[in-house]
Amino acid sequence: MVGFVTTSANDASTTPAAIMTPVEYGVGARFTLSIYDSDYVRIILGALAECDATGLTVTTNDISTFVTGSEQRVVNYISDVIAVAAASGAHLSAAILLSRGCPGELACALPQGVYALAAAPIALDATGVRARAHWSLYPLLDGASGSGSAHAVPTEHMGPIYAAIEEAKRSGIFSGSDHFATRLDGDLAQVLQTAANAWIGVGAVVQHVVTHLTVSINSPSPIRD
Repeated sequence: MVGFVTTSANDASTTPAAIMTPVEYGVGARFTLSIYDSDYVRIILGALAECDATGLTVTTNDISTFVTGSEQRVVNYISDVIAVAAASGAHLSAAILLSRGCPGELACALPQGVYALAAAPIALDATGVRARAHWSLYPLLDGASGSGSAHAVPTEHMGPIYAAIEEAKRSGIFSGSDHFATRLDGDLAQVLQTAANAWIGVGAVVQHVVTHLTVSINSPSPIRD
């Protein structure tokens, strides 16, 4: 369960508002696996079927796979699926979007001034799979709602992004900066864990936050270090 508080510009105190599950709060992901191999159907569907989806809702269509549940379980499942697919040895890429704080296009009616308390940091087991990724983080801010309280929302969006990049540097997987993205390089689990924990961290003060990764594994192209 995830706890929430409401805040008011006229009242610096916090009052418990509701107890909502991660699903109710809109924690989830969409990801698409692209396998550059003639046997791509077996590899993709086999990876999705092999991995443990306990505690999750998983829906796959002809474009992508949707996953909702707790932050830990969502990211764990994505890591497992990609690692299984990567074991084929085929070059693959994965486009991953993690969203927190808005149930999405079908239903997005969270009250204004409701913010999630920080979720527990994600911890993933190493996969032994080297991954290169472009990573972007998007705090979706709507001005300074919640000002005057401990849960005030920052009025500019670059502060949380720069803080997340500094954390990636401290973790040792920062690999450089490209247009519109930060480059990460390391074990697949470490790449996903770093991006997801930045997503959770910003989500402690911003109601709706999205992060996006494009991950490349087993690429035949020369690696630029």
